[in-house]
Order: sequence, then structure tokens, then C-alpha cells
Amino acid sequence: MMEQKKVAIIGAGISGLAACKFILSKGMIPIVLDARGAIGGVWNETLKSTLLQTPKNMFRFSDFPWPKSVTTEFPTYSQVLDYIKSYAEHFGLLKYIRLNSKVVNIEYEGFSDEEIDGWTHWGHSGNSFAKGSKWKLNVVDARTNTPLQEVVADFVVLCIGRFSDVPNIPNFPPNKGPEAFTAGKVLHSLEYSAMDFDGAANLIKDKQVTVVGFHKSALDLAMECANTNGPKKPCTLLYRTEHWNPPDTYPWGIPLSFLYMNRFAELMIHKPGEGLLLYLLVILFSPIRWLISKLVETHIKRKVKLAKYGMVPKQSFLQDISSCIFAGLPKNFYDKVDEGSIILKKAPSFSFCEEGIMIKGETEPVHSDLVILATGYRGDLKLKDIFASSAFRDYMLFGDLIVPMYRQCIHPRVPQLAVIGFSESNSNLYTSEIRSRWLAEFLDGTFKLPSVKEMEKDIANWEKCLKLYSGPSYKRGCIATLHNCYNDQLCKDMGWNPKRKKGFFADLFLPYGPSDYAFP
Repeated sequence: MMEQKKVAIIGAGISGLAACKFILSKGMIPIVLDARGAIGGVWNETLKSTLLQTPKNMFRFSDFPWPKSVTTEFPTYSQVLDYIKSYAEHFGLLKYIRLNSKVVNIEYEGFSDEEIDGWTHWGHSGNSFAKGSKWKLNVVDARTNTPLQEVVADFVVLCIGRFSDVPNIPNFPPNKGPEAFTAGKVLHSLEYSAMDFDGAANLIKDKQVTVVGFHKSALDLAMECANTNGPKKPCTLLYRTEHWNPPDTYPWGIPLSFLYMNRFAELMIHKPGEGLLLYLLVILFSPIRWLISKLVETHIKRKVKLAKYGMVPKQSFLQDISSCIFAGLPKNFYDKVDEGSIILKKAPSFSFCEEGIMIKGETEPVHSDLVILATGYRGDLKLKDIFASSAFRDYMLFGDLIVPMYRQCIHPRVPQLAVIGFSESNSNLYTSEIRSRWLAEFLDGTFKLPSVKEMEKDIANWEKCLKLYSGPSYKRGCIATLHNCYNDQLCKDMGWNPKRKKGFFADLFLPYGPSDYAFP
């Protein structure tokens, strides 16, 4: 009898749990390791006011609906966490999860760097496993840093996420970084989110807070400060670029998913490997693509009166959604601006001074007691640094590339390893689940990978298409406007019919979502 393959999964968030479930269904032994003391990933460290920003019908596991008790379209962080935990309990995943287990690094044993570099096929053969080759995981107790038993696995799945653990701190001139701000304190939103709610509330209470950033975390932080302190101690929100942050997902009464998440919408977008007919259709439909983007933009401008606040973005809504750069606007956000509880201030470049922040071109500093940098994360460094091999670390240095991985999961030169949950979409759970299902089928031998050259060609085709619409934020690897095209590729690999809806018009015009992929 063949020995069961062991698959190490690093991370017990939504991606890790989905990977665990599907790998388990193929008769393999999943070993899930997470440094945190609870499952759920980043949902364990949120602001008290955090809501899901994706409609819950799009943020769900395909075969595990939300409970009927959750009636709102955008559940609270605690409801999301309960849903994730219920999923793990329902499918019996908890016994495979080792919490408080931090993976320091992973080391590949089998083929040499020179042999791997000379391969024409991934893993030498295009198959998921190679005889005699293993990964060794160096693990420590996250609470005490005490070494734990080494984990040896036949395959590794990295589900370590992109938006956690390693903060992105802007670069500053010498002596003009956070160390120059002696009158107050500087922290990253990562540190603030990790605090207990009472501690966080006390930290911002009666303080002049400056928040740097204009994405989801920054907007929520500014609202939390405004609700706590009001106009007596207004929160200054420093931003570099205006973005289309919709107040709802129904522009002019039309669900956003009908405009961007069906096959008709993708006929207006250039796709990897498209033929002449599809290329011509994109050109033919380009006026409709422009019109749809303008439709959403006029709705947002009308609902929140962006022109009044000087917050009309220069780029199109299509660019923002194509780069997964927009975030849902918190309720009553501009009401807080009107009452003086939030001050919006554009700052293309800034540095720190003794009293707070100095914006380039201005003479008076932004006086602050506390500065919170909601400036994102360096998930690329986290992905790179987990490898013991310098050669593998070099492969994971993306440079100007988006996500140089085949099917956004597998690097052509890193054997017996996959990455789930790194690139983005409009619903990361939806994307991670179908990737996990695809990976499980690959591990089970349903299909082989093409040659390294073919994989690299496919990666280059995706790079080209994603850069067309994403603008400067193309590195986020967002597939939001090409999700159906992406899913079609996975389905074809697995031997599924990519057309998941009954009838030509339903398949063309109805939005696709997680429930469409519940079964083969």
C-alpha cells in the first residue's frame, strides 16, 4: 500500500482552511501550521468597527452557506470569524491544525539548485511529487520561540497572505523619519489592529491623530478616531491619491456584479491568449466599457458629492477595480468631514518633524499626538524570506513583475510548492477556494503541468493583460475583471465544464460566484 503523502500548509486563514479541506478529501495528510493562537488569519486582528467589504454572497465557501442568522449584506468581523470557525468545525479540520506554531523557514531536500535550474518541466516531470524529495520545516513555538519538532512534508502550500505581519514603512530622508517625531508616537495599522479594543480606544482618545493612507484600513481608522474624539480633536487623513470608494454596491440601482463579474463584461477586456475574434470584440465594445465605468463614477460623485471635497479621482473606476484598489466607503464618512471630525489633506510626499508631519511644499507641520501609518504590507518579503535557499529567495524577488506564478499559484522553478491567497480579486475567499480545489486535483494526479517554457509564456501573457487596466498598482496581481477567464482555465485543467450556468443568456449576463463552483 502506498504511503499517504504529507502536505504542509502554512497559515490557517481562509486559504489554509480551504486547502486543508480539499487536500484531505484526496486522502492525503494535511499538516496546518499557524503562528497565531486561533484560526481565521487576519480576521483575528481587526478594528472593532471592521465590516466585510465584499457582499457575503461573494465571500463564502461554495458548499457552506452563511447561517440564516446573518442577515446583513456586509457582516461584522466577529460574524466573519464565526463563519470561518464553523467551516473548520463542520468539515473536521481542527485536528489537523497546529496553532502557535511559527514556521521560521523551509528547506528543500532532493535536487540541487543546478539541477532545478536545468529542468524543462516543473519538478523535473511536471508531476506534483518527486521520489526522494521533501521539504523540511523549521518550526518554533510562537509564544516562547522554543524549537518544536521539525516537520517533513512531501509538498508545501504557502497560505501566509499578503496583508499581514510585515508592515510597509515608507522611506524617509535621513533624520526625517519617525525618529524625528519626538512629541508623539508613530505606529503602523498592523500594531493598532493587534491591540485589544479597549486598549486601542484608550490610545486614540483625546488625541490629535493623523492617519496616513486612503485604503480600507485608513478609512476605518479615521472613522474610529472621528467617532471617539469628534471635532474637538479632529483626525487628519493624509492621502496621496484619490480613489473611487463606492458608498454602496448598486450604482444607479444596478448590482456592481452585473457590470463587472459576468462573461459579457469580460468581452470588453483583453484576455491572455485571446484569438482575433475576441481581440476585435474588445475593440468593438470599448465604448460600452467606458460607459459602464462612467456610470459607476457618476453614481459615486452624486451620492457622496466628491467634487465638493476635491476628491474626484483622475483615474477611471475601471482602473481602480482592475487593481483591487478601491474600498467600500464607511457609512457617514463625509458627514464626519462636514462636521470637522475628519480633515482630508493631500500629501504626495511627507516627512516627520518634532511636532508631527511636514508635507512637502508646506511651511506649517500637521501637529499630531499620534501618527498611524496605514501604508500597507510587504507580503513579497514575507514570501521570499520563508525560504532557506538563497536560490529560491531570488526566484521570489518579483522586481517589476506582478505575480510570476503559473495559475497565480506555482512558480516554475520552485518544486513541490504552491502559493494560495497571494494575488488579489474582488473576493479573496472565492478565489482561494477554487485555487485550493485546483491544487488538490493536481496533487491527486488529475493533470500535469506544462513545460517550464510554456508556464513562463502563460505568466507573461497574464502580466501583459493585467498591466493594461491596472495602472501603477498592477503589482497587486488583481484578477478582478478577469475572474471568469481565470476560473475557466482552472476548470479546463481539472476536466470540468467551464460553463457553469444553464442557457446561453444566463451564462453570458448573470454574475458568477462561489456557488457556481460547488460541484464538478
